[in-house]
This record gives sequence, structure tokens and C-alpha cells, in this order.
Amino acid sequence: MSTGPLPRPRKRFGQHFLADQTIAERIVALVQPLPGELVLEIGPGRGVLTQRLAARGGRLVAVEIDRDLAAYLRQRLAGPDFRLIEGDVLDLDLGQLLREEGRERLLVVGNLPYNITAPLLFGMLAQADHIRAAILMVQQEVARRLAARPGSKDYSLLTVLLSLRAQVHPRIQVAPGAFRPVPQIYSTVVEVQFETARYPVQDERIFGRLVRSAFGQRRKMLRNSLLGLCEGRREELEERAAAADIDLSRRPETLSLEEFGRLSDAFAGARSAAEV
Repeated sequence: MSTGPLPRPRKRFGQHFLADQTIAERIVALVQPLPGELVLEIGPGRGVLTQRLAARGGRLVAVEIDRDLAAYLRQRLAGPDFRLIEGDVLDLDLGQLLREEGRERLLVVGNLPYNITAPLLFGMLAQADHIRAAILMVQQEVARRLAARPGSKDYSLLTVLLSLRAQVHPRIQVAPGAFRPVPQIYSTVVEVQFETARYPVQDERIFGRLVRSAFGQRRKMLRNSLLGLCEGRREELEERAAAADIDLSRRPETLSLEEFGRLSDAFAGARSAAEV
């Protein structure tokens, strides 16, 4: 069956298709689903990973937003163990997908479009209970942020929020020439291992709000960036920081996950006491 010409990359979707066959083989080798898991590929593009994943057997679901690429993939790949969803992965309900497929958890793989990397990672965090691991191609700069340590310039909001639920391991460095069209940046394949909670905070919503407030004014000391959480009551903020043994003259990039967790729990405890 003829598949017609290759669909052209679209700038609106930030498409850079992986063309290096050796890199593709190395990525697929990292995809090792456990019994009961569903492999979910994000942005299959022209199918360089999809074909290899499908050839190994096992259930595979791919999500593609580009209608031309979706049509192209339907012509190339068909079978009882392959399902193609045409749509935006940011709108995908992972729990519903697992129920439809009769599976327990997900192993996610994808060469992520640069323009959705951060929204997708935040979306995965919101549905982290459904994911065991993810093998993701991201910008090298993003990979550095994901695996950054406190005190480094790459340590960020995304670093802390992701580290609450996951560990990130850089696996493969990828040069621009591995893609078509060739981007101007290097990429990194990272393995993200999700966990129930690396630091069991009392309230993840309070933790998220605290970290966002802190990094929303990154260059300010915590006594200024977190004041809004206490509606301007500085004495109250000082009390909560003291309970967590946190010096408010510090800046957010110096705090470890555990320190953010202690401070979050101090806020959560204060709120619980106020409600009694």
C-alpha cells in the first residue's frame, strides 16, 4: 500500500522529526513495560519510534495532534495491538484511557515538541498516579532543569514540583543533526521514574502554591516572595518559617525538596489549627 509523500513539519506544532536510526534504537531499548502496563507514545510524528515499538509486540497507543501525520500513520501502522488517537495530548484523561484499555499504569515515551514540554510535564504531574515511568526527549536546557540540584542556576519551579513525585535520570545526549528539520539546540533523552511521594507532604496543593509563590519572585528573599501567602501578615510568616526551621533571608533556589516540604507542612498545620 502506498503511503504517499512524507507530511511536512509544521512550525505551529514545533515539529522536529527524529531521523537518526541509531538514536531511535537506543530510545526504544529504554522502553521496558512491566506486566499490566500500557505504552503511550506522545507525538509519534512520522513513526520512527512507533514502528519499532509496535514491532516488539504488546499494546501501544499513540497520540498525534497533526491530522496529516495521523492519516500517514494510519496507512503505515495497523493491527489489533495498535491504537492511534488524533488529538491534543494535553487534553487526554489518562485514567479514562487506562480504563478503556483495561490496563493498570502507563509507560510514556515521546519526542516532545519544544513548545509543549513544560505544560505536558505539569499535566503529567497532575495525573502522576497513572504513570510509572516516562522516556522523554526534551531540550538539553530543560533536562538540566529537571535534574538540577539546589543552589544551581538551573534549579527551578519545575525542578521542585517534579522532584516531589519523580526522579529524573538523563540517559542519551542527542545532537541537532539527528532531527529533520535540524533544530538549533541539543536535546537529551531523560528517564522519569514516578513515585507515590518522595517527601510525603501534608497537602500537595499547599506545597504547589508555596513553591509557585517562591519562584514567582525568584530574586527576592522568601520573606518577601511568600508574604502574600499570609495576606501580608509578616509575623505569621515568621512563625511558620520558624516552625519549619527555615531562614526567610534565603532565596528559593537554595531550598531542597525536604526544606520546601517542611515549610509547606508548617503552612498546612497552621491552616488545620485555624479550622479547629
